[in-house]
Amino acid sequence: MAGAGDGTLEREVGAYAASRSGLLEGVQAFQAWLEDFGEASAEDDLRLYETLEALRHDRLTVAFVAEFSRGKSELINAIFFAGHGRRLLPSQAGRTTMCPTEIFHDAGSERPYVRLLPIETRRTDIPVSEYRRDPIHWVTLYLDPADPEGMAETIAEIVRTKHVPLAQARELGLAPQDGSAPETVEIPKWRHALISFPHPLLEQGLAILDTPGLNAIGAEPELTLNALPAAQAVLFVVGADTGVTRSDLEMWNEHVARLARRSDGQGVIVVLNKIDTLWDELRSREEVEAAIERQRQEVAGILGVDPAQVFPVSAQKGLVAKVRGDEALLARSRLRALERHFAEAVLPRKRAILREAVHRGVGDQLDNARSVVGGRLEQARAQLNELRSLSGKNVAVLEDLLKKARAEQAAYLRHLQSYQSSKRLLQKQARELLAALSLERIDRRIHAARVEMAKSWTTAGLKRAMRTLFEGLLETMAEAEARGLETRRLVEAVFRKFHREHGLPPLTPRLLDMGAYGAELRRLHEEAEAFRRSPVTTMTEQSFVIRKFFVSLVAEARNVFFRANEEAEDWLRTALAPLARQLKERKELMERRLDSLRRISESRQTVEARVAELEAQCERLERQLAELARIRKLLDYPGPAELAAGGRGPASSPARGA
Repeated sequence: MAGAGDGTLEREVGAYAASRSGLLEGVQAFQAWLEDFGEASAEDDLRLYETLEALRHDRLTVAFVAEFSRGKSELINAIFFAGHGRRLLPSQAGRTTMCPTEIFHDAGSERPYVRLLPIETRRTDIPVSEYRRDPIHWVTLYLDPADPEGMAETIAEIVRTKHVPLAQARELGLAPQDGSAPETVEIPKWRHALISFPHPLLEQGLAILDTPGLNAIGAEPELTLNALPAAQAVLFVVGADTGVTRSDLEMWNEHVARLARRSDGQGVIVVLNKIDTLWDELRSREEVEAAIERQRQEVAGILGVDPAQVFPVSAQKGLVAKVRGDEALLARSRLRALERHFAEAVLPRKRAILREAVHRGVGDQLDNARSVVGGRLEQARAQLNELRSLSGKNVAVLEDLLKKARAEQAAYLRHLQSYQSSKRLLQKQARELLAALSLERIDRRIHAARVEMAKSWTTAGLKRAMRTLFEGLLETMAEAEARGLETRRLVEAVFRKFHREHGLPPLTPRLLDMGAYGAELRRLHEEAEAFRRSPVTTMTEQSFVIRKFFVSLVAEARNVFFRANEEAEDWLRTALAPLARQLKERKELMERRLDSLRRISESRQTVEARVAELEAQCERLERQLAELARIRKLLDYPGPAELAAGGRGPASSPARGA
């Protein structure tokens, strides 16, 4: 990207794309291994498919949040699109983002486009996420990258507004919140915009979310419930010309502060934009820098963040500097420091999170496959040594081996009884866990709450019903978390028992974690409390408040229970499957061994043939283990240290030649 500074951002986004490609290759290689050796169950296939789909569609999302006229769109232009020599997003005075806008690369589309969702869709109970699945609801405008002027004019459509009667604005939930009652109200023409664009960073998986001001964010709860928490970085922009205004602080407290307190690696960065308004030719450079530093400290104090988290910049001057190749102006704009922090502090965490997600999805399958193959190899080598020891020995030795094999067969029957007993106990606890997560139970609670809200004559009664509903959902989830923990401990104990008492190879059980769903529901509870206490909720027409509450918050809470239920059912079906496969394999090995010993007792010539067979089997198993080790390297590479040192992609990994 021309004029983009020192290239740190591009390099780190490239490293992220390379890391994702390596993970994708590793999972595909493991899928091929399972198919080649016939080891995959239907559940294994499904988990691998879901992991591959998640990797293919994974995006590195950066969200920009600010009140109107803070220079947010100009900042996006300066950081990501200066290489085009002009603004991609409209950011002229009086022209600001009126609807949430996503900028990404759609590899499935032959042409770049702008897709716009009409504001009238707010009349329905359908969230934007559902509308995304059907392009028929969107107005599509195509872009021509060879025509920058025409492209800019097309993208400018996202800032269009229109005037509608007050009653229609109220119906859409966009009426003025200051108590005024004008005949007409200016509202956005579009509810949501999607821009697909062939830019190098976007093609590598970067996606940008440009959000509108406070009132517009409040009108679309999906932004705060889903889009912002899912972003890998949130850049909160305030203006050096205004400082932190009341609406800035309200937006921070309601929509961003909770994200800043999260400990899952999400980066929240505060940008103090428009520092060029403090550049005064009648003051020395030192005095100007001191004024910027004072404002930086003041912003940090008001927002309650570390001053190191606040980055003073001039997006407008940074954009001009990049377009003109003016290094001195670029340095004075301080844009490089912001880009470098984003690249070096946020992107490596995203890579780590992506790697951890893949390891959760297929890591235990891979480890168990290595354990099973290692166990087979150990058994084959033991049998090989036994047969080799028969050379020149008498019949008594053979009889002793037969006796030991029959004893192992009897032990297997005891293992099988123990397995069936453990399975019955797990099924009992499973019923209790699934009862706690019952969607019928959740739906009854939700329906009762909606009826109560519809009957409420006062705002206080309405808000009380909201609080009661979420408190009840939290209690239900707490019960499910407790049941899930009990069930998880049981499975762990069963796996340890079979390893220690029955001598089976150690396996890593796939563990159920209801805690993640509990954390998600608690986050939704915080959002529901903010919605419930908001002055906007008090002033909005009651039927619209109820609809918005259920379409966004309650629907999302139900979705949490739905996903928890699905994961619990899937886990309970497969929790003991690795043990079942081990027992089945142990049985087959014993039967083959007994058959071999019987045949050997009848004819010593059988020994040589069986030795050759076992030697070939050992070679095959050693090759399988080597391939699994290579796949593990693909999933583990590249690590943070290697990436920091040079960011080589998996194509240069020595794992390829293992």
